[in-house]
Amino acid sequence: MTCTIIVGGQWGDEGKGKIISYICDKDKPSIIARGGVGPNAGHTVNIGGKSYGIRMIPTGFPYKEAKLAIGAGVLVDPEVLLKEVEMLKEFNIKERLIVDYRSGIIEEKHKIMDRKDEHLAKEIGTTGSGCGPANVDRVLRVLKQAKDVEELKDFLGDVSEEVNDALERGDNVLIEGTQGTLLSLYYGTYPYVTSKDTTASSFAADVGIGPTKVDEVIVVFKSYPTRVGAGPFPTEMTLEEAEKLGIVEYGTVTGRRRRVGYFDFELARKACRLNGATQIALTGLDKYDKDCYGATDYNSLTEKAKEFIRKIEEETGVPVTIISTGPEMHQTIDLRSEKL
Repeated sequence: MTCTIIVGGQWGDEGKGKIISYICDKDKPSIIARGGVGPNAGHTVNIGGKSYGIRMIPTGFPYKEAKLAIGAGVLVDPEVLLKEVEMLKEFNIKERLIVDYRSGIIEEKHKIMDRKDEHLAKEIGTTGSGCGPANVDRVLRVLKQAKDVEELKDFLGDVSEEVNDALERGDNVLIEGTQGTLLSLYYGTYPYVTSKDTTASSFAADVGIGPTKVDEVIVVFKSYPTRVGAGPFPTEMTLEEAEKLGIVEYGTVTGRRRRVGYFDFELARKACRLNGATQIALTGLDKYDKDCYGATDYNSLTEKAKEFIRKIEEETGVPVTIISTGPEMHQTIDLRSEKL
């Protein structure tokens, strides 16, 4: 039995969806539970050349043997969720999905407020998905819960019970965290942050398990970090530099062009500490060094790439165990059996 939390180590967009899909395929969890804020986080999952952009359903959905859970700490937009259930019907989402009956509900009024608020929309650059205003209502104890929404009745359950029962049976459990550590309301680049904490501790609480139940915390870093919206970005490069490197990306939720920077070792160390990282998953190595594209064996990596990985390990004190060398699931180097 292993309980693993996957968490972004930067400002989101680290490629967590690919890492989660890979781990689900290899570790075969019985339940994949989503923590985090809500539909303001988009994830892209590539399967057999087809790309799925999702905001509510856990990104481990391609692994059909697992239940999919949305924890009580997550905000749910019923409109977004039901669209995704329909879009992903070939993956039997309807039969597998559990929405915690205590999850908070985003209503249209929250989205309107999010988009009209000058501070949130213009200065902070939020996604306009209604999460901030909904969390305000949650703190005021006036937010609707999933149990109050008729369209969700077929999916309601107690995610904390489901996850704890699975762990007691000796099953593997995977907890997905959204956004990234540096967007944490407490530890991020305040005020350019999201509306709650986005570290591993909060993700455990979101799905209703205690800290002693967690075995592994995998922090995901992208070789060239990106961020959407305003806020500090110490290692940011110019758009021209990014284009020369062939890095032009757009946010899954907003469609806005992502700002791109060089790897920040100091912030990586901080993220590992905040999350209690036991492992690092590194994505986009093929962007860092194009000669590494599609590699599945560590020994086939260039010396430049190996040196980069060694430096990350030295600066953070955490082993790099999973390396992504391309968008497809099989384009991965897995060193867990060697390094753990």
